[in-house]
Amino acid sequence: MIQIKKMSKSFSKSKVLNQLSCCIEDNCIYGLVGANGAGKSTLLRILVGIYQQDSGTVKIDDENSFDNDSVKKKIVFIPDDLYIPNSYTLLDYAKFYQSFYPKFDMNLVRQLAEKLHLDMHKSLDSFSKGMKRQCVLICALATNAKYYLFDETFDGLDPVVRNFMKKQFIHQMGKQDTTIIMTSHNLRELEDICDHLGLLYQGGILFESEIDQLKTDMYKVQISFKEPFDEKNFKDFKVLSFKKNGSVATLIIQDQEQTAKTKLKQMKPILLDFLPLTLEEVFIYEMEVLGYEFENIISK
Repeated sequence: MIQIKKMSKSFSKSKVLNQLSCCIEDNCIYGLVGANGAGKSTLLRILVGIYQQDSGTVKIDDENSFDNDSVKKKIVFIPDDLYIPNSYTLLDYAKFYQSFYPKFDMNLVRQLAEKLHLDMHKSLDSFSKGMKRQCVLICALATNAKYYLFDETFDGLDPVVRNFMKKQFIHQMGKQDTTIIMTSHNLRELEDICDHLGLLYQGGILFESEIDQLKTDMYKVQISFKEPFDEKNFKDFKVLSFKKNGSVATLIIQDQEQTAKTKLKQMKPILLDFLPLTLEEVFIYEMEVLGYEFENIISK
């Protein structure tokens, strides 16, 4: 388990993380979303022990993460800006990882390299950005570490390879007790794989939740009646958004008990459809409730 309490980090006079607190349970895929410069990379580098926080505590399995070799052996970190030594082949790179991780699975590297059509003996200097990231990701998976920290995980990967890698992450979690933290400034990249999401903003976790909980608490409704109606007809519901186009209205309703669906049916509409929300839509409306504009938080 990763436990962070009131942790802050500054560089020169710029405070990047400010009194950040969060708890990441074991055996989950935690997506960390935020704009470029929000502090996602800094947080991962603190977790892996590259940086030391200025204040607060960072515990991994109840141990301090900084300057702790026993903790570092449990973690593999893939940064956004990849570094691969000149003239290294994929085999060289895999052997480099193998020297640090006793559970490294070279056979897995060979299997995944074959499926991705990556030449184990060709210099990585000749590979594209996306191919290099594929090589690094499969070497990371082969470490069989307990904690995987991936910064801008799918940067440079095409949709087919992205889906393939997501399946490998899930397969890895089925093999052992594994926790994966993935950062991105693109929520859509994470919504079909993560089970928890946190939104990093102004140095802290502004909002976090289990994805299943988010999606079951909120839904989109299209509704119409024979008689004229407006938003006042729904004063007994927690309506986050109401838009009417002609005789049909679209509502976003938040309802933890799911009783709103029964109440809407009892109003005897001539049209009633319940539509799924994308995770981005859910975040947009959750941020509006908190008084923020989601697009501004992500794009700044």
